[in-house]
Amino acid sequence: MAAGSLLALIDDIASVLDDVALMSKVAAKKTAGVLGDDLALNAQQVSGVNADRELPVVWAVGVGSLRNKAILVPAALAISAFVPAAITPLLMVGGAYLCFEGFEKLAHKYLHSADEDRAHEAELAAAVVSDTDLVALEKDKIRGAIRTDFILSAEIIVIALGTVSGAPFAQQVAVLAGVAVLMTVGVYGLVAGIVKLDDAGLYLSRRAGALAQGAGRMLLAAAPRLMKALSVIGTVAMFMVGGGILGHSIPPLHHLAEGAGAAVRTVPGAGPVLAAVTPSLVDAVAGVVTGAVVLVVVRLIARLRGKADVA
Repeated sequence: MAAGSLLALIDDIASVLDDVALMSKVAAKKTAGVLGDDLALNAQQVSGVNADRELPVVWAVGVGSLRNKAILVPAALAISAFVPAAITPLLMVGGAYLCFEGFEKLAHKYLHSADEDRAHEAELAAAVVSDTDLVALEKDKIRGAIRTDFILSAEIIVIALGTVSGAPFAQQVAVLAGVAVLMTVGVYGLVAGIVKLDDAGLYLSRRAGALAQGAGRMLLAAAPRLMKALSVIGTVAMFMVGGGILGHSIPPLHHLAEGAGAAVRTVPGAGPVLAAVTPSLVDAVAGVVTGAVVLVVVRLIARLRGKADVA
């Protein structure tokens, strides 16, 4: 009897693990799009620090990302269980914030004078010779990256939660925890590889053999271009992710994106490709508009508060 009970228990555990593995696979597929945006955003966020501090910064942001998810997983489970109606508004606030950050980057040269930019460049140059300022700059970059990660992680966790909403609570916990760890390791492992491409290129260029040296020179040439591209992709990703969150939360906007995709599907030859890309473009445009509106509101509030302080 005891042996039979043990075998039954093992069978039950194996069945649960099999279900968890299957649901984790589905959740991972659904969050893959956000993973790509997360990669672009965070590689761009941690660029610009000294070469010998790149990996420690990536590590610090990765640890911060795990802390984010350690907060988000229980919070998502609790909100889903007790206040499910709050999930969508919270996501919309996060999406609007991403759009705001993206538009602020686009509008930077119009919002800040050339003197302010020169002063900022001088501050960064001074940080190279001042350990105190360099540490402050590094911490600021880490905080910014972790703040962005929090919003993207929230979307990943909510998407994953949606795939297991009907499953038993223990399976929900296992899937969300698994997806959280998998996404964090995947994103920041790739980010670490991207920011160290130039070091890999330098190492190969100093090796014996024409093939290794050629590969090294290719990596050295590609690394700065990749980081510039990621800066652009990161900004676009902010609009696409933020606009996508809002689009999925606002039915008319969601229908507009779907309708636009269906309308271009009939284009000869390129129809399927256009149908796949168009909804994301609609999300990005919605993200730009939202970012502009939020930026205007934020600056207006700041101006009114400034006048109130003066008064």
